[in-house]
Amino acid sequence: MIGRHVVRRDAIAAAICSCLLWLCTAAPVALAAEIKVMSTVALNAPLDDLKPKFESATGNKLTIVYGLIAELKKRIQDGETADVMLLSRAALDDLQTQGKVASGSIVNVASSSVGIAVRAGAPRPDISTTDALKRTLLAGKSIVYADPAKGGASGVYFAKVLERLGIVDQMKSKTILVPGAQAAEVVAKGEAELGVGMGSEIVPVAGAQLVGPLPGDLNYVIVFSAGLGPTSQDAAAANALIQFIIGPTGAAVLKSLGMDPA
Repeated sequence: MIGRHVVRRDAIAAAICSCLLWLCTAAPVALAAEIKVMSTVALNAPLDDLKPKFESATGNKLTIVYGLIAELKKRIQDGETADVMLLSRAALDDLQTQGKVASGSIVNVASSSVGIAVRAGAPRPDISTTDALKRTLLAGKSIVYADPAKGGASGVYFAKVLERLGIVDQMKSKTILVPGAQAAEVVAKGEAELGVGMGSEIVPVAGAQLVGPLPGDLNYVIVFSAGLGPTSQDAAAANALIQFIIGPTGAAVLKSLGMDPA
């Protein structure tokens, strides 16, 4: 009897050790995911803030690639992919029809308006009406915005605003074009009097202040959304990131940085 009890205890101990060994070796694989993200530069500041919070909460690791919406969309169309894609809703809807985004996975994250920036502490110009905006633009000594030729959404749109206002020629000599979301930084350095960009690109920049969105029917709001890559190796972890961004923690960060959470 004693021998049988000893054998049984040894067998149980061996089984427990085997389970513990499996948990120690398997748990890191199961819990730690490497998540690749392709995101518009308009979400740069919120994602940089949320990255360590998400990694600490989940143990997963994020690799984030930033770019202009048009640039990233082309890269995805050409075959590059990611676990999570954060672009405009329009771009993701188009990519979904091409099979480049997992069907039914698109979720709205936040929205932001094209706005005007000035240097922190400078007088806030009047942009309350279309006529007031036109006067402010004509009176300004210099203005900076994203080069429309590069595909930045705010730059492409603002070029159309200048056409609608009929002041394209008057603005050319005092316009500075930047490749992406650097307009607020240029203003903060005092290298341009006025800047144009998404509110989310202006608010996080120290030394710059958001005057407000473009007035009336010139106002332009972009909805930013998230979608899953169709070949993601860990869709559950990727979806957990999206839920984190649109959850209470993400919403608070988005709002603090000039965006309207979905």
